[in-house]
Amino acid sequence: MTHEDQTGGPVRVLLVDDQALMRMGFRMVLDAEDGIEVVGEASDGASAVRQASVLRPDVVLMDVRMPGMNGIEATEQVVAAATGARVLILTTFDLDEYAFAALRAGASGFLLKDARPAELVTAIRAVSTGDAVVSPRVTRRMLEMFSDRLPDGHAGDGAAAAADPRLAQLTAREAEVLRTVAEGMSNAEIAERLFLSEATVKTHVGRILAKLQVRDRVQAVVLAYETGLVGR
Repeated sequence: MTHEDQTGGPVRVLLVDDQALMRMGFRMVLDAEDGIEVVGEASDGASAVRQASVLRPDVVLMDVRMPGMNGIEATEQVVAAATGARVLILTTFDLDEYAFAALRAGASGFLLKDARPAELVTAIRAVSTGDAVVSPRVTRRMLEMFSDRLPDGHAGDGAAAAADPRLAQLTAREAEVLRTVAEGMSNAEIAERLFLSEATVKTHVGRILAKLQVRDRVQAVVLAYETGLVGR
């Protein structure tokens, strides 16, 4: 597992939190890691958007509750700017409506603020590669908690899937893999359930993301719920 981004350089991180002590704590953890470089800090959403444009970080570690422009609005603008930066949301509670809204706005995952240093580092590296979901089972719980906001659907509803042109591009096997991804399963768990190799699962996931034109597994999960491929 590489400790660097896909270009061979260190993973460049922008820290965004309105609490200076929180930013200091994150910086101390990340500065001690090889292959991760903190390139800037911001105390509010507007500053985060400006710095993301100038510094072009690989990962933006984004608090959601900040004065002025909050993390949700900032996430939407950072993602829309198409700089390649991926947003990792920081939240106090795992069932946080703000964090859910940030995922809908384009964040690539979220992390609890009381996560252990090793979890923080692992999450940043995972988000920087785009091939892993941070806390997938917690992501699923959030989606279920707010499922009343998504279209009615039933798990495996072929009609719902066929009605969406993006999902219509998937093969039957790819749709099956997407359902397991939406359950919060890792590649290893998917491989065990579907009797596939991990390499084959990774290939399927890559094709799914390309066909759906989404950045990562989190966005694929949101799409699966929104379209009714996976329902309540």
